[in-house]
Amino acid sequence: MASLKISVGDTLPKGTFGTIPFTEELADHSACGIPTNLSTDSWKGKKVVLFSVPGAFTPTCHINHLPPYLAKYNEFKAKGVDVIAVIAANDPFVLSGWGRVEGLTDKIITLSDPNAAWSGSLGLSVDLSGRGFGIRTARYAMIIDDLVIKYVEVEPGLGVTVSGADAVLAKL
Repeated sequence: MASLKISVGDTLPKGTFGTIPFTEELADHSACGIPTNLSTDSWKGKKVVLFSVPGAFTPTCHINHLPPYLAKYNEFKAKGVDVIAVIAANDPFVLSGWGRVEGLTDKIITLSDPNAAWSGSLGLSVDLSGRGFGIRTARYAMIIDDLVIKYVEVEPGLGVTVSGADAVLAKL
């Protein structure tokens, strides 16, 4: 992984991500949805929790990382969080499908960072080419308040600690 290029107190660098907003039409998996773009500019004046996984449907991400964020959704809201988003290098269709399988509905937004371009520009990508996965987003989490980074941590190893729901809740 590259060295971290952002820190607490920095203004969040602008990013634009592909996403497929949840609609009831998608609930039965008979439709794919149409990708739209979401810009970090839409987070101005909001408190955002952004967490990153190397890949949708991968064991740690699918079982240990995403589900606690959904389970603790109301705790995040009670602490004033306006937006919870998960970002990965997968395409918007895969992330939308993953979100539907996990039951995210409109609670957690799935964001596509192709080739981890935005994450990589912040020093938050990892090269998993040796495993056949290519360049991916690292496992990390941020708290962003009115586009200012209040918390940013990258996992030091393979598990979920500093980027997990409990760690982020404790910093809110």
